[in-house]
This record gives sequence, structure tokens and C-alpha cells, in this order.
Amino acid sequence: QAEDQGIELKTMNRATEAHKDGVHLNVTSFNRMVLLTGEVPNDKVKQSIERIARSVENVRGVQNELTVGPPTSLSTRANDSFVTSKIKARFVDAQRFNAIHVKVVTENSVAYLMGLVKRQEAKNAVEVARTTQGVKTVVTVLEYLD
Repeated sequence: QAEDQGIELKTMNRATEAHKDGVHLNVTSFNRMVLLTGEVPNDKVKQSIERIARSVENVRGVQNELTVGPPTSLSTRANDSFVTSKIKARFVDAQRFNAIHVKVVTENSVAYLMGLVKRQEAKNAVEVARTTQGVKTVVTVLEYLD
């Protein structure tokens, strides 16, 4: 967990130093896999941020889900936080897998699931996230134990 936090901080600091304008960036790391979400002004910036993330020590891989377009509004981001909270609460309520094994990030109503799980746990997590009110789509960045 400490290593993942270090990866997130280093990636975020380096990316925001290189790209200040028109970028809304979220960096999430789980088991040294990095998920990039948010909005960037163009494809050149998107690829640059991915290169920055890949250059951070101990990163095993990068899933670049950045979208080209204007940054989302504060109300959209607040709604995304609310949706993430609802998904996490439903994970706990469902009691079908250990909720701490799946990290949830929501960006513009798209729920991203990261973690290290068994295939059935992944199916359960996707089903819970997919049926949560406010989720448009679910993207998995899950790794499988079996």
C-alpha cells in the first residue's frame, strides 16, 4: 500500500509539473498497476502523461483511461465521489467478497474496478457496480488469483 501511494504521488507530481493547463488527472495504483483517469486537452498530453506514469519506479503497468476533452465540472466530480461511496457500501452489504480487495474509482459516471481477486469475485464486483444507480459503465482493471 505504501508503494502504491508513492507511485500515485510521484506520477501526479511529475504529470502536473509537466502539464498544468486544461488537465484533470486522477492517478490510482493497486499492486503497482496504475490507472489514469480524467480529462486532458489533446492526445499528445494523454500520451505524455502515460509515459510519465510508466517511467515511475516500480510501476508494473499502466491503464490509460484519460479522455480528450474539457475537465469535468465540480458537480460531476462530487457525483462521482457519491457513486464511488455507494458502490463501496454495496460491496460490503453484498458480502460476496472482501471489499478491501477491490478499489473503486468513478470518473464521469464510469466506475473503474482495480484489485487482485478470484474470477467469481470479479464477476460479483462487476455485477454490484453495474447495478449501482448512477453508473453508466464499468471498466475492470482487475488481476486474477485463479
